[in-house]
Amino acid sequence: MGNDGGSIPKRRELVKEAARNPTVSELKATAFESLNHAWTHDPISSEPIDLETVVSDWRGRLYNYESILKGLMPGSSDDHSETKQGTTPPALVDTSTSNSSVGNGESTATPTTIFATELSFTSTGIKSLRDVVKLKFKRYMPPGGGNKKEKEIFACPVTLKELGPSTKSVYLVPCGHVFAEMAIQMITDEMCPECSESFKSEDVITILPTDKADIQRLSKRMEDLKAKGLTHSLKKDKSASKEKKKNKRTADEAHGDAEKEKESKKAKKSAGDSISSRVSGINNAATAALTARVLADQDEAMKRRKLAAAGLL
Repeated sequence: MGNDGGSIPKRRELVKEAARNPTVSELKATAFESLNHAWTHDPISSEPIDLETVVSDWRGRLYNYESILKGLMPGSSDDHSETKQGTTPPALVDTSTSNSSVGNGESTATPTTIFATELSFTSTGIKSLRDVVKLKFKRYMPPGGGNKKEKEIFACPVTLKELGPSTKSVYLVPCGHVFAEMAIQMITDEMCPECSESFKSEDVITILPTDKADIQRLSKRMEDLKAKGLTHSLKKDKSASKEKKKNKRTADEAHGDAEKEKESKKAKKSAGDSISSRVSGINNAATAALTARVLADQDEAMKRRKLAAAGLL
């Protein structure tokens, strides 16, 4: 029955397995489970992803189009207050290296990529529909599938491989057609095999990248696009132009204020010089000071009358 005094486990027997590092197989299984979840669930709403209307950002993350529309609606996001309070938004992806003991006790570094299962809309960095590209998946009926729509799969139109976590997939910008990575590597012309629209090699976006090289490549691509004033979809970044106009307007206002202050100082100086010349003939210092004050008040009153007549007061 146990606990009857005949067998009492010692502490070392209870904790001897607690410090065991996960094996390579366990790490790979965890990473694949995370990748599969990112392929099938929207990280914003946690709802199943509809590949018919799915969109992707520059990082290769997948979102339901409806979630993006809801997030872009004014006042629909609840995470703005969290951002203002200094709450750090969750990371979109965690690419780390874990040490695992194998065989003779040596440790091997195994890269693992864990995608965030829940994201706030603000943390995605999406500010407009120009920051996402609508993906175009192609349905394929495998042999023996019959006429039932349930048997259809989303497959690469070139290799006919099923697209998902088991196949490294990419899409082209700006057309949005999705292929297996090996299909794009096989073609020699930089033209989409589906729509014949031209593309550049840097505009081949890996879907849910797990390699650090792919993540760094996509980050560098986005930095280059921002420097050119473009968005992920290769359209002009309106927010950048608005910010530029705002900065220019602020600079113009600052310049105008400086000019006004300069003119005011100049006017005061000229007025002071005029009063000084008008009282220069008075030898008594007290009388000269009183006369200068009276003349200054008269000049100020005359200035106000002119402004009132012009309708500026």
